[in-house]
Amino acid sequence: MSDEHKIRIMIVDDHQVVRQGFAVFLKAFPDLEFVGEAVNGEEAVELAGSLQPDVILMDMIMPRLGGVDATRVIRDANPNIQVIALTSFTDNKQLVQDALNAGAIGYLFKDVSIADLAKAIRLAYDGTPVLAPEATRMLIQAKTQRSPKDYNLSKRELEVLSLLVDGLSNAEIADRMSVSSSTIKFHVSSILGKLGAATRTEAVSIAHQQKLVL
Repeated sequence: MSDEHKIRIMIVDDHQVVRQGFAVFLKAFPDLEFVGEAVNGEEAVELAGSLQPDVILMDMIMPRLGGVDATRVIRDANPNIQVIALTSFTDNKQLVQDALNAGAIGYLFKDVSIADLAKAIRLAYDGTPVLAPEATRMLIQAKTQRSPKDYNLSKRELEVLSLLVDGLSNAEIADRMSVSSSTIKFHVSSILGKLGAATRTEAVSIAHQQKLVL
């Protein structure tokens, strides 16, 4: 492949050993060209405009300006530049969402194989999203995890649900809340209906799974 058709790569990471490692890796692929590096988000924003790389490998957690904000600024100013978020944080659902919302086309972890990273760069260059399987799983979890607002539970119902989670009976809840047992029975019935639960035990399980109560 001729030089004019090489995919131009910029690496952004605050660790020198990481930047050097990726730079060496890129030399193994004739269609990929290392064109520059930055040590933080601020520097990345400055260099992206002048270097105009095709793809940026962007670390997410850096001093001065993090990867999410740097990605947003770069993509706003240079929509032709694709950004792949590259991080060692494998359990941060919010970070995945923030990176993609900022305009990153991909989200990979730093333990990705050389072959998979090269493939991801080519896909990103062509405009195809690339996500690590774990990142995809976290996005699915984030979408399926619902909030109390999604279930339309009232403040009173949330209070009753919290006491159900604590293992209190209807009579105990009524005593705790200074209302009649029939009122609590009505609230419990409403809670089961809104949660789609057949029993109190199932309602408690859903409350735990969806983190509906503290």
